[in-house]
Amino acid sequence: MGDCRPIEVLLVEDDQGDVLITQEAFALNKVRNRLHVVSDGEQAMAFLRREGPYAEAPTPDLVLLDLNLPRKSGMEVLGEVKADPLLRTIPVVILTTSEAEEDVIRSYRMHANAYVAKPVDFGQFIRVVRQIDNFFVTVVKLPHQGRQP
Repeated sequence: MGDCRPIEVLLVEDDQGDVLITQEAFALNKVRNRLHVVSDGEQAMAFLRREGPYAEAPTPDLVLLDLNLPRKSGMEVLGEVKADPLLRTIPVVILTTSEAEEDVIRSYRMHANAYVAKPVDFGQFIRVVRQIDNFFVTVVKLPHQGRQP
């Protein structure tokens, strides 16, 4: 990518097991990135908008978003992100257990950048997360998301 600054990744996931697997996959990749984790849709929007306890949060370069979240669904978060001029350029990858065709279609209609169904197998899940990380860190040119507070 030519840019050696760490990639800021926001994981929006309420399943602690999936959070741990994702953290492990990122650690195994040994890529200089920072994984931030929030567990519901309201926290995700506060983090992205740098509100409350997230006032000093970095603007993520990539969001990994589960659809089935408490307090505000992943679809609601996706809709708000893509409707916000300050946030809409952040790539959002849906990473969810749902393989329902209507969820896939709706996510892309709402401008998700990718839709990935979480594998049930631990090893395969790690491989999928590492592939997402590799793709967005080494292949894709991400816009600098930094903005003035």
